[in-house]
Amino acid sequence: QVMLVESGGGSVQAGGSLRLSCVGFGHPYYMESMAWFRQAPGKEREWVAGRSGDGRTYYADSVKGRFTISKDNVKNILYLQMNLLKPEDTAIYYCAAASFVRTWDGESDYKYWGQGTEVTVSS
Repeated sequence: QVMLVESGGGSVQAGGSLRLSCVGFGHPYYMESMAWFRQAPGKEREWVAGRSGDGRTYYADSVKGRFTISKDNVKNILYLQMNLLKPEDTAIYYCAAASFVRTWDGESDYKYWGQGTEVTVSS
């Protein structure tokens, strides 16, 4: 069993930064592939970034160059550093994990999900 707990959300002005954290509890095998998704008000959940077990990272075009996904393998914490935030980044951000994913943006590939942390960016 795996439990994911996100934190770090909050309110920030456009151009500001936030760092989200996701602590993973459970066997690391089930958290080899990890990702961040987000869901804006009135919209479907969308993939933001992913990190494979060997450290490769992947980003949605909308956040490329502004967001950085990383992981502390010792503490089993996934991070999302968000810089140059825009109002359109406002959403609830979710951490997701799986032992293996076929496609990074495929929600059904992820077996474990956190409860979400809210990010609000004002203009």
